[in-house]
Amino acid sequence: MTELYDKYANAAERMLHFVETKTTDQAADVMRVPVADYLDQSRFDDEIARIFKRLPLMLALTIELPEPNDYKAMDVMGRPVLITRGKDGKARAFLNVCKHRAMHLAPEGKGNCARFACQYHGWTYANDGKLIGIAEASTFGDPDRQALHLTELPCDEAAGLIFVILTPDLPINAVEWMGGMYEDFAALKLATWYYHKSKPMKGANWKVAYDGYLEGYHFQAAHTNTVATRSPSNRASYEGFGPHIRLGFPQNSITRLKELPREEWGRQENKGYDFIRMLFPNMSFFLAPEMGQLAQLFPGPNANQNTTVMNYIFPVKPATPEALETLDKMCDFFFDVVEEEDYFLGLKVQNGLESGAMTHQTFGRNEPGNQFFHKWVAYYLDESGSTPVPVMKG
Repeated sequence: MTELYDKYANAAERMLHFVETKTTDQAADVMRVPVADYLDQSRFDDEIARIFKRLPLMLALTIELPEPNDYKAMDVMGRPVLITRGKDGKARAFLNVCKHRAMHLAPEGKGNCARFACQYHGWTYANDGKLIGIAEASTFGDPDRQALHLTELPCDEAAGLIFVILTPDLPINAVEWMGGMYEDFAALKLATWYYHKSKPMKGANWKVAYDGYLEGYHFQAAHTNTVATRSPSNRASYEGFGPHIRLGFPQNSITRLKELPREEWGRQENKGYDFIRMLFPNMSFFLAPEMGQLAQLFPGPNANQNTTVMNYIFPVKPATPEALETLDKMCDFFFDVVEEEDYFLGLKVQNGLESGAMTHQTFGRNEPGNQFFHKWVAYYLDESGSTPVPVMKG
């Protein structure tokens, strides 16, 4: 933990410097990204195939499935996914499809059960995916039961997060995938938190939405009466860990750090600065003093659309109904800011991209996170292997 706090202190020192000198972290040059990257359906299909169906996606929090036999069934970009926790405590994931006639097995949502019965013909499966019952088996014949178990998806759990790859038989290691971000999430101990609720919102192309999370250049213009009252525009630190990013946004009160010993600066998150922790390609986590807002971004169904699910979690469950109601209102406030300001603007951006007004978007030197992100998208789309691995150090 001491080493992690030292890293946070270094970021805090940079953020303080940026506020005092009216500067920010910068890339080496400006970067142009073709507008077609946001519009072209064939490119979008490639992004789904090579990024969203081949990389680990954060699909559930440990605290959503805390007990044996808990499950979560969800639609993930048109694919029915079932995540279960077995009696052995292990999280597993499957395509939520009965192997008899392809009926969805478990209804979307969450629950607790040791076995699932298909509502079409009554075949039953254990929550480890094994077929355990064929209705009126004596009349059905003698199929290969091994071939009729649920289709398992690669799944791994670490630091309170459950990752799933939508393509069977690919290797998965959650700790390795998070890389240098694992320390951040392990330190948060998310597996001990209280899960409150989730709310979906509709948005533009997934990269338009992702772009919005990656810079504070827009704070003053877009969030004049909300975010900008807490954090100054165009002041941010960036650190890359593989394709993942930890952004640091100073608060207007960051100068208070000068009153503290330097060794305490790394422990002042939310007391002078904030971090946004991004896990490529679909997760953003903002830690507020009282709660956490965790966004899951899912592209589609068309190139100009995404659905983002906002999850709200608290370090400790509020002790009284009144305290819970207060925090619930805070969750709704954060949701409204994102939906009514960020995602509303994102839809306008999407319309502007579709207007034909320009051929490229230009990301400034002061938007290194966006540049880094688009370089990683290009890296994963390049099947030739000629694109270098993008690197960004704070």
